[in-house]
Amino acid sequence: MIGIGKSISHTGNSMSYGWNKKKQAEVVYSNHVAGQTPNQITKEFNIIQSQNYQCKKNTLSFVISPTIEDGKQLKAKELNEMTVKFLKEMKLQEHQAIAFVHRNQPHTHVHVYVNRIDFNGTAYNDSFIGKRSQLAAERVAEKMGLTTVREVQLERLEQLLNIRQEIKNVHEKLMNEQRPKDLDNYIKLMKEKNVVVIPSINKSNQLQGFRFQYKGHNLKGSEVHRSMSGSRLVMGIEKHVERSFQQGQSNTVSLMGKATQLSGNIAIKLAKSVIKQAIQKGVGMEIGY
Repeated sequence: MIGIGKSISHTGNSMSYGWNKKKQAEVVYSNHVAGQTPNQITKEFNIIQSQNYQCKKNTLSFVISPTIEDGKQLKAKELNEMTVKFLKEMKLQEHQAIAFVHRNQPHTHVHVYVNRIDFNGTAYNDSFIGKRSQLAAERVAEKMGLTTVREVQLERLEQLLNIRQEIKNVHEKLMNEQRPKDLDNYIKLMKEKNVVVIPSINKSNQLQGFRFQYKGHNLKGSEVHRSMSGSRLVMGIEKHVERSFQQGQSNTVSLMGKATQLSGNIAIKLAKSVIKQAIQKGVGMEIGY
């Protein structure tokens, strides 16, 4: 469940948005208000707000949004309970307030408008209200057995880890068994495995790296695995055809039928790799001697 909160000055416009029938709006909570239209509710708010002219942003606007699956199950009674608990967590249960549910989108969500000014003319402290709104929503979700943001984040993280591993597995199997002869061949073979490889080329026609699209995810090569960064991927393919970027050789690769220059970052990493291999080879020869 997500909780969003802020202080606003446009009370009337917000009330009209909340009560918009085109959004399948339905009142699920009201407190200390009697009006039957956005204009009437706004006037009731204004009566209390007139006690504190110094406070310009005198209305609090909240959005409480359960997950799509939770939202499908919540009826008006449960949405009322959710709103009551949320306002209690925010210590706003004695303020004028009204809440509307919108069901015109996949995400069922509740808009809550609360008079920031209490009946004594005191303005509610809105410091860190955004963060406090989210924490309040988390506590309400836990109490009502609904999905919390943390649970959603953990689920997405687990899914992302699985996606990264699947892409890496396809990449490694392809590199070891099919041994693509160039980048175009690699991109074609990956696409046959349902992994779309997108070269990242800057305005100077320099290859900066690659992105991988798979099952709705779009990741940089280095985000999938460090072995799939631009420099390591190019170096790995070059090894398949016994080529290497020797000193004096142009730092270009064939990509989509055109010569594409490597970015400075990739070229430097490749050069370092070549030097490292040369040193290791030299050391090996000395040991053999």
